[in-house]
Amino acid sequence: MRQTVLINGKTDILSMTLPELEETLESMGEKKFRARQIYEWLHVKQVVDFSSMTNLSAQLRARLDEFFCINSLFIAKRLASCTDNTLKYLYRLYDGEHVESVLMEYEHGNTLCISTQVGCKMGCSFCASTKAGFCRDLLPSEMLMQIYTAQRDSGRKISGVVLMGIGEPLDNYDNVVRFFELVSSPEGMNISLRHVSLSTCGLVPKIYELAKLKLGITLSVSLHSADNESRSSIMPVNNKYDIYELVTACRDYFKATGRRVSFEYAVIEGVNDSYEDAKKLAALLDGMMCHVNLIPVNKIDERDYRSSRRSTMRFKETLEKLKMNVTVRRTLGADINAACGQLRRQYGI
Repeated sequence: MRQTVLINGKTDILSMTLPELEETLESMGEKKFRARQIYEWLHVKQVVDFSSMTNLSAQLRARLDEFFCINSLFIAKRLASCTDNTLKYLYRLYDGEHVESVLMEYEHGNTLCISTQVGCKMGCSFCASTKAGFCRDLLPSEMLMQIYTAQRDSGRKISGVVLMGIGEPLDNYDNVVRFFELVSSPEGMNISLRHVSLSTCGLVPKIYELAKLKLGITLSVSLHSADNESRSSIMPVNNKYDIYELVTACRDYFKATGRRVSFEYAVIEGVNDSYEDAKKLAALLDGMMCHVNLIPVNKIDERDYRSSRRSTMRFKETLEKLKMNVTVRRTLGADINAACGQLRRQYGI
């Protein structure tokens, strides 16, 4: 579907697909092949201004600058971990809003955790991203530019992307799907969508929509509890789409895509880490092709939630005895508060 995004009266060229760009260039009286040249400059060479497109005529570059803009992000703050090469970025957007990304180094390559919204509507009680409220959705170009800017600044090639930063990706569904199309374009970065994960708190109708697209992405679901009462107390979305609706949608996602679902579970001492909690979780996910990823909860000022390595490992061992596929998420960038939302909150944004 054709989508025109305007920024300060100009078309956001980075949010355009190659077919859209070809159609637009032809309507301007230009040759179709020029679109491919421009697309390569934008998404492979990742230039930030039209004057750098040296195989285009000066006249065409001037026309592009008149009608289009290349959406840019500005690094407002950059933190580097002293322990594991994690980099955290606070980006300022064109309208003065801010979002965060975290670049993580693994044996298999570099993965960037990106934001999809400025703020979040979901209200999860343990999450820093939602505390300042929701401002707006990110554009496809702003998701891409988190990758391009981090790659340019760090000098590292990014081969994996996680939509697990600020915002609920499925609440910005159309822009996120457009981002998938752009980031996986063979003429662009060409990142395989099998190396992309989307984290959701559980917007059930959108999970079904996403399943129909069969994109190959990994669905990562923030579960954090195994019963409705407990989950609703920490995740308000559960009042609209309860835990049984959610898990049914996840089972259907696997049937439609063949992709194993990952369940994120923030271990909160005294809230969701008992033996009974483990038994409920095992029963809830029984027979499902899935993986449970335990996360020691991050401290935020508004809550006294806490977690420890000991309690997390005890919970893991209990789940393993119940024959569950479970791991503990590796903690990266702990010395720079690398959990998304913390840096933005720290600077009062």
